[in-house]
Amino acid sequence: MDDRYGSDVLADGWRQRGAKKVLDVAAERDLVVEVAVDGYCGAVTRVQGGNVELEDYNGRKRVFPLGGGFMIDGEPVRLTPPAPAKQGHRRTASGSFVAADQRARIALPSRILVEGKHDAELVEKVWGADLRAEGVVVEFLQGVDKLDELLSAEPPSAKRRYGVLVDHLVAGSKETRIVDAILRGPHGKHLKIVGHPFIDVWQCVKPQTLGIARWPEIPRGTDWKTGICKAFGWPYETQGDTGRAWQFILSKVHTYRDLEPTLLGRVEELIDFVTDPSA
Repeated sequence: MDDRYGSDVLADGWRQRGAKKVLDVAAERDLVVEVAVDGYCGAVTRVQGGNVELEDYNGRKRVFPLGGGFMIDGEPVRLTPPAPAKQGHRRTASGSFVAADQRARIALPSRILVEGKHDAELVEKVWGADLRAEGVVVEFLQGVDKLDELLSAEPPSAKRRYGVLVDHLVAGSKETRIVDAILRGPHGKHLKIVGHPFIDVWQCVKPQTLGIARWPEIPRGTDWKTGICKAFGWPYETQGDTGRAWQFILSKVHTYRDLEPTLLGRVEELIDFVTDPSA
């Protein structure tokens, strides 16, 4: 005869009977989870020292211990450390395979020159590992109008080539007129100048990377970075304000996929130019 009341309720395991199973989930970067206790929701940005850092949609970051207390799609999960990347299959932020020997080489005489600090920081974040492996240094000019002065003081040569990245290199722009004049000069053989069409390197970050549909249109006559900060409701009155705005934007960039293709191709072109062994 069947026992209509089931087995002894005090038997081993009675407390777990009927409880929902909690899954173990590796805290991989960009995994979105909810904190059960207060509803805070964010994406994984870092796992270190037994803790996981989460960043919400507004850029606010909080740190929590790994383990239970998290939810994904309403289901409880236990966050575990991510599996270590396999050697030989890892890629750099630019998409290149990580070399077995990751020691930085002695810097080449050749250089990549960019217009400003923000350009240099963006190139470093995505291509930094590749550049160190090749021994290529990136320097910034504080504006393309400083390029002619640098070329006169330290002219390029067969042993010291310059690859230059210029903002807003489009027909009729001030930058295009400066570049055309320089290329008509004596340095063309050992000098390569390329550019992207955007007003500022900020725009080389895809809008989707920032969670927006498109970059705001800034009226002519308004400082572009100031206008962007105003449009986003960020502080804009000091240089420090725009610097913090850029650091927030840069924090959203993790790989080449976060950047516009028109920048990617130009930077790769410059790296090939200054590292060409046949030069």
